[in-house]
Amino acid sequence: MTHSKSAPTKTPMHPRNKHNANYDFPALIATSPELKAFVETNQYGNESINFSDPLAVKALNKALLAHFYDVPFWDIPEGYLCPPIPGRADYIHNIADLLAITNEGEIPTGKNVRGLDIGVGANCVYPIIGHREYKWNFVGSDIDVQALKMASFIANNNPSLKKGIECRQQKNEENIFRGVIKPQDEFAFTMCNPPFHASEAEATAGSERKQQNLATNKSKKGHAYNELKGVKKLNFGGQNAELWCEGGELGFITQMAKESCEFALQVQWFTTLISKKENVEALHQELARLGVKTIKTVDMAQGQKISRFVAWTFQANVNL
Repeated sequence: MTHSKSAPTKTPMHPRNKHNANYDFPALIATSPELKAFVETNQYGNESINFSDPLAVKALNKALLAHFYDVPFWDIPEGYLCPPIPGRADYIHNIADLLAITNEGEIPTGKNVRGLDIGVGANCVYPIIGHREYKWNFVGSDIDVQALKMASFIANNNPSLKKGIECRQQKNEENIFRGVIKPQDEFAFTMCNPPFHASEAEATAGSERKQQNLATNKSKKGHAYNELKGVKKLNFGGQNAELWCEGGELGFITQMAKESCEFALQVQWFTTLISKKENVEALHQELARLGVKTIKTVDMAQGQKISRFVAWTFQANVNL
C-alpha cells in the first residue's frame, strides 16, 4: 500500500493575520512578476519557493508587501536582515490586542497612536505593517546609519507610507531608549527584535546551523519561514548590530528593562520579542525587581515555529 505525502500541520497565526492562508502564488506573481522565477513545485505537489535561497525570500517579501500592504517599492541592501513577513505581522496584531486592554477593549487606530521600533533595520517591516494595518505612526531607531537611510528611503518613496514613519539614529550603542525618546514624545508602545547572540562567532555558528537546516528541508511547503539571521558571508543578511551584542539577548533585554523605568510616563506598553525561552523568566524577575506590577507574556505561532514576546506597563490598575 502506498501513502501520499501530506504537508506538515501548521499552527494558525493571529486571526487578523493576512498570511494565515497558503500563499496564492498566481496572485502574488500578478502583483510582482519577478517572483515567478523563484516559484517551484515542492514534494507535496504545492507551489512554493526555496526558503534557503535569500533571493527567493526577498522576492517573496517584495510580492507580499506590494500585494497586501500597498508598498510597491521595497528592497534591502545586500548583507542586511531579510525578515519573515507573516511572523512580523503576528507581532503587530498581538500588540494591537495588547493596546485594547488599556483602551476599554477597543483597538486604537490612527496617527495619534505612535509606536517605537527599536532596531528598525533596513527592511522597515514592522512600521510598514503597523501603519498599513492600523494607521499607526512610527519612530524607527537603529545604530546603523546605512540601515536608517534605506528604511527612510522606503518610507518616503511609497505614497502609502509617507509622513507615517520617522527614523532616528541611536548614537550610543550602550543605550536603547536613551537618546531616542525625546522629552516631548509619547508612545503607545515600543517593540523590539533584540540581537540573539553574544558574539560574532556564536552568530556565525548559529547561521551555519540554520543554513544546513534550511537546505535539508528546502522542499517542504513553507507557509511561515524561519528568520534568516545569517552573517554576511552566507548572504542571508544581518549586520553585527542585528545579530549580536555584548551579553547576548539576556543582556540586551535586561538593559531595556532598566531603561524603561526612565520613560514610564512616556510609554504605555513596553514589549520585546524573546527568542530563548529561558530568558522569559529572567526578564520577569528583573521587571519585578524594578517594581513593575503588570507583566504579560504573549505566545505566538508561525507555522511550526513558536515565538513569544513579553510586555510590561507602569500604568496602575491594568486588568489583564
